[in-house]
Amino acid sequence: MTATVLRKELQGYIDTMPERNLIALKPLLSVLANDYWKPVIEPASPEEIAMCDVRMMDYENDPSSFIPLENIK
Repeated sequence: MTATVLRKELQGYIDTMPERNLIALKPLLSVLANDYWKPVIEPASPEEIAMCDVRMMDYENDPSSFIPLENIK
């Protein structure tokens, strides 16, 4: 099914939907029409990777110098 055919089918559902249901459909369509579903995590830059590598080496050399997350909360 092409996007055009699907859009027409969905528009047909909307056109026949009772008015009281349109208010329930609006938030869903609003979210789906925007880019909320795109990944928000970008790949690390070379500098960020280097910083992580340094911290991992620090941990490997002296694990006792790190505070467990459960102790921070």
